[in-house]
Amino acid sequence: MKDNDSLAIARYIFTTGRMVHDMVTRICTAAGMEKGKTSRFGELSAQQMNMILMVRFRQAVSVSELARLLGVSPPSVSTMVERLVERGLLTRTACQQDRRKVEIRVSPDAIADIARVEDMILGSFVELVEAVGPETTQKWCEVLQQVKQVLEKKQLSV
Repeated sequence: MKDNDSLAIARYIFTTGRMVHDMVTRICTAAGMEKGKTSRFGELSAQQMNMILMVRFRQAVSVSELARLLGVSPPSVSTMVERLVERGLLTRTACQQDRRKVEIRVSPDAIADIARVEDMILGSFVELVEAVGPETTQKWCEVLQQVKQVLEKKQLSV
């Protein structure tokens, strides 16, 4: 493939990926606005919501690991985590294996609310999958599986 062709394809993949990301962000924002400022999610930034979902996916994560995953500094993550702890969305607990380490988890009180947001996100993906049809969905999954393998290999080498 020529460099220009690769660049055009990369741009297309990137912009389509952004569209999917923006869809998820809109859903998260709508969930926060649903109950207004009194909601646990009221006025959360997209980055804070992303952090909550990342912690939920991993179940428990250290500040340094979360910083690496989000691509921000540990002090920035610490500040965001503290705000989310104050709102009752996350908790900080001592790690069972190493008491010097702190694990960040989703607060037990917030699990149902976060599950509701995840259900809204998954509902949008179900609509997308149904709209593109089973054949395209199968191809999409095959491509994503290959992309996932490449990304996992890159993570191991970093």
